[in-house]
Amino acid sequence: MPIVFQDLLQGVEVTGALGLKQTVTGLHYDSRQIQPGNIFVCIKGYRTDGHLFIQDALSRGAVGLVVEKDINIKPQVSIARVKNSRQAMALMAANFFDHPSRKLTLIGVTGTNGKTTTTHLIDAVLAGKGEHTGIIGTIYNKIGDQRLPVERTTPESLDLQSILAQMNTSKVRTVSMEASSHALYLQRTAACEFDVGVFTNLTQDHLDFHRDMNEYLAAKMLLFEGLGKERVKKRPCYAVVNNDDRAAERIKKCTNVPVITCGINEQADVRAEDVRLNSDGSSFTVSYKEGNFSVCTSLPGEFNVYNCLAAICVGLQEGVPVAVVQAILKKVKGVPGRFEPVDEGQKFAVVVDYAHTPDGLENVLKTARRVSGGRLITVFGCGGDRDAGKRPVMGMIAGELSDYTVITSDNPRSEAPEKIEQQIEDGIREIPNACYTMITDRYQAIRHALLSAKEGDFVVIAGKGHETYQIVGDQVIPFDDHQAAREIIVKEIID
Repeated sequence: MPIVFQDLLQGVEVTGALGLKQTVTGLHYDSRQIQPGNIFVCIKGYRTDGHLFIQDALSRGAVGLVVEKDINIKPQVSIARVKNSRQAMALMAANFFDHPSRKLTLIGVTGTNGKTTTTHLIDAVLAGKGEHTGIIGTIYNKIGDQRLPVERTTPESLDLQSILAQMNTSKVRTVSMEASSHALYLQRTAACEFDVGVFTNLTQDHLDFHRDMNEYLAAKMLLFEGLGKERVKKRPCYAVVNNDDRAAERIKKCTNVPVITCGINEQADVRAEDVRLNSDGSSFTVSYKEGNFSVCTSLPGEFNVYNCLAAICVGLQEGVPVAVVQAILKKVKGVPGRFEPVDEGQKFAVVVDYAHTPDGLENVLKTARRVSGGRLITVFGCGGDRDAGKRPVMGMIAGELSDYTVITSDNPRSEAPEKIEQQIEDGIREIPNACYTMITDRYQAIRHALLSAKEGDFVVIAGKGHETYQIVGDQVIPFDDHQAAREIIVKEIID
């Protein structure tokens, strides 16, 4: 829908302008996606600078530019100079799509681990009372019953506003969204009016991007600092915080909206008591101000009790009856790639999990250890061009909790996989008598682990979860842990 450039810039801090009365047809941050009549927003990224692609954008029909620095360009082009083009694009996208988040109940879930499962549980609980719901996250974006592919956990601001607009058109009323630290820091969510913020936990990750854990936490806190500010919607705002996490106090202090706490160990508004974990899932009693009620779920592990508690908090606050919450959590199935079983009739257990952080791997291995009667065999690697500091830490965790570890390649990207494996080995060697091997080829590593397993053993294939590819150099190669394990079991173990 055509819009005047000046109107598109409403709320944006413009430091210089030329020709803002120009009618435009849209905007984009990728010069290759520019259509005639579009505005090209020049984003200065970490690998390249959008200002370098101005001529390409103009050749494709761009009629205006949003820039952060002075440029020498033909005078008939409309130009807006801004202090921060990322923030400008978020505001412009919201203006272009008529602020779709204002017409939705928007729930942001942030934390190192548990975001994907928690958003799915919240979605299921709210859908249980008949709401039309949507999800924005790591595995897919869901609009009602439609599932769309994703490129990143939280989309770029322009894409995010477009998805939210599609949700409005599809009569979705509540959206559960994963809010990654990258997205919050890079202001992809800057123009979103959140109603609820959920904090799962904070452990080491993304220290290739954030300078330290304090900066990482500060990025997460942006979600909670923004709750309740500059609101148009009339409905109340609140935060849900895992009170057992060490970062809980800082999260609670940084927000001006009511906080609902949940947990197992510390005092909390919504607390899980009498927690029982087994191979079939978990059960616990929820204690809150209105009384107690029991929950049974097929989701295994203490970490999933925390995920359920967050969803329970949101459900109760949003008026979902206790009986509906209980029924939904009892029947809900796991999320793809999250402690997902591979069962082809073999005499040992196999699960695929996305665990790619020290805390995530530790949680998964402790859960597997708890329900395993035999040996615990772990297959994992670490991604390239990402936080290298966690590699030896994860090696130590695998060596300590596993009977046998197969170190392999994950998504090496531009790094040599052997180098990454060596850094993991540096950690595992710190564990006395740790038993391990290194097999770079991921398929062969999985095969070796599965062929090594005996009756009653438990094999954990960690790191990639739902992903259906490996990134090697600049190539994206099809690869699916679940599919690979199933194929090996069928062809070589139960045949």
